[in-house]
Amino acid sequence: MAIPVDPDGLDPQLTASASTFQITSNIYESLITVDENGEFIPALASSWKVSDDGLSITFTLRDGAVFSNGKVCDSSAVKASFERLMSEISVRRADYAFITSINTPDNKTIVFNFDSLNVAALSSFAYPWAAVVDATSENLRNKPVGTGPYVLTRWVAQQDIVLDRAPSYPYEVKNDGVRFVIMPDLTAEITALDAGEVDLILITGDLASAVENKGYNIISVAGNGLQLMAMNCNNPALSDVRVRQAINLAVDKDEVIEAVWWGYGEKIGSHFPVVLKDYVDLSNTYSYNVEEAKRLLKEAGYESGLTLDMYLPKNYQEYVNAGLVIAASLEKVGIKININIVEWAYWLGEVYVGRNYDLTVVGHTGRLDPYALLVKYLSYGNENYFNYKNSEVDSLLEKYQSELDDSKRSEYVKRIQTILAQEVPALYIQDPIQIFVSQGNVHGFKAYPINIYQMKEVYREK
Repeated sequence: MAIPVDPDGLDPQLTASASTFQITSNIYESLITVDENGEFIPALASSWKVSDDGLSITFTLRDGAVFSNGKVCDSSAVKASFERLMSEISVRRADYAFITSINTPDNKTIVFNFDSLNVAALSSFAYPWAAVVDATSENLRNKPVGTGPYVLTRWVAQQDIVLDRAPSYPYEVKNDGVRFVIMPDLTAEITALDAGEVDLILITGDLASAVENKGYNIISVAGNGLQLMAMNCNNPALSDVRVRQAINLAVDKDEVIEAVWWGYGEKIGSHFPVVLKDYVDLSNTYSYNVEEAKRLLKEAGYESGLTLDMYLPKNYQEYVNAGLVIAASLEKVGIKININIVEWAYWLGEVYVGRNYDLTVVGHTGRLDPYALLVKYLSYGNENYFNYKNSEVDSLLEKYQSELDDSKRSEYVKRIQTILAQEVPALYIQDPIQIFVSQGNVHGFKAYPINIYQMKEVYREK
């Protein structure tokens, strides 16, 4: 498989890099993982149980689990791995601060305890950064030790990473090994695919025509993420819902998706990816209507015009391009846009953290639990860079966190989506589509709602 960048080491607890997790998900295992539909399934743990009060989760490890170095992976080893994940060396320690104690009543049982209810707790054990590592091993960054289906046999920086089947892994692996080839240039990836030098690549929409009608398998799937233009509701004009609605009416989302992403995107109307089970299709809440946009602006007192500053992150050309297309549309209804293209560090510090902006285009990675997505709209939350305030949304988010009934939580999530679609603190653009291309005789590759590749399922037809 061709991949665009080298991983940032192979220690999943010491990085936030997606390129690392795509590799390490084949070397290590989390206690649980997800299938392609986002449903939890066993991994290192064969079963689990959430307590009736939601204040503990008990996992039972599978029989005979061992690390690739031959050490037994029992409950004490899992506990040591999570203590490392929760320590100062881990970049994810804050995500696991809800765990107050870990018990190991026997070699196969491990119990995680919490002082307060966290209904998203179970999902926290499925992410690739929660993978169980041999905490006694040194230099996991370059010498990973896990319980997964593969072991590292070669890593040449900026060249390739070779994984071979792990002899100790007890389940079926449909190939003898995987080679990840570092290829930053997508055109070069297609050339390598055509030459039979690689079996699988991930491309962007502008290159889709280059792989059509060649006998390749093409897998197009919506990712667990979304792209939007945020609006700062602290701006006097943008605090008026009519102005935000006018902006949504003034922009043809289909045109933006076609112009910037070559049509490869699922149009959305709220802050929720289409791949999650509680998704509500609200994509046409405000359909493209220039005259209605002008009417709302006049009603809000901006008939003579309005000027807004838009900040776009230089490092992400797609967001710059989307911002330019949107700005041109807004000019047609009398909204003048001052474009500011800024470095990523500036965007993070001044726009996201400092909230010093009017408009900005950016993407958000999805999560398995809806709360992690929607908490960005909690009026007093640190992540609410929209400066959006709605007491009903606050109440629903608070109730979600204390509700054990799945069906009621689903109702809360759907209601929040509807409110956001109506009050539009952002122009919700799309859930991006991923395009994987494989040789015609290569089968079994699946896309998942978290950033992992499960290469044990992939095989070449003889």
